[in-house]
Amino acid sequence: MIWCVEDDASIRDIEVYALTSTGFEARGFEDGTSFWNALAEEIPDLVVLDIMLPGINGLELLRRMKENPSYADIPVVMATAKGEEYDKITGLDLGADYYLAKPFGVMELTSCVKAVLRRCQPKRNERILRSGGLAVNLDEHTVSIDDERIMLTLKEFELLRLFLSHPGMVYTRDQLMSDVWGTDYSGETRTVDMHIRTLRQKLGDYGSLIETVRGVGYRLEARG
Repeated sequence: MIWCVEDDASIRDIEVYALTSTGFEARGFEDGTSFWNALAEEIPDLVVLDIMLPGINGLELLRRMKENPSYADIPVVMATAKGEEYDKITGLDLGADYYLAKPFGVMELTSCVKAVLRRCQPKRNERILRSGGLAVNLDEHTVSIDDERIMLTLKEFELLRLFLSHPGMVYTRDQLMSDVWGTDYSGETRTVDMHIRTLRQKLGDYGSLIETVRGVGYRLEARG
């Protein structure tokens, strides 16, 4: 939801129409007081905030938002009159994410909103398993050694993922067949041994992390 705070009804209607026509939900406010009161009920994804407003002006609203932990992370695009350099600098100093100088076009508005939303989106926490310089990215399904990508087969990747998820745990060949190959068949253990051997080779120096536990199976030695 994008909120447009603009006292000029024609400009406000154009802003809301431009945003809704490009797939956003948008809502307009004609003054700072109604906008501020609405924040207590709903948190928008971004605010397009005019500076010259009746009641509470845009710079004061921006200052209040950035001082309030509940609103401080809302991205704000300030709309300033062309040539008002002081307002631009003040807005940016107060924490505005961008500014648009009036008059601006609808394409400039929508492009700006999209760019600010992309930039302000919280970074996704990547799910990465590590042991020293060995890293398995579970989201990207990639493996790297000291930041150099290496290529593994699907079964090799699943074996390594399993070992790194539970460092120090001993897995029997039957367990590995069940967890990685999805079968309870316990007669063919050479398949596991062959994949462990090729996995060790591809891991280079890190291949020694995968230890053979005689008479039992395999485990991965944990490293910091």
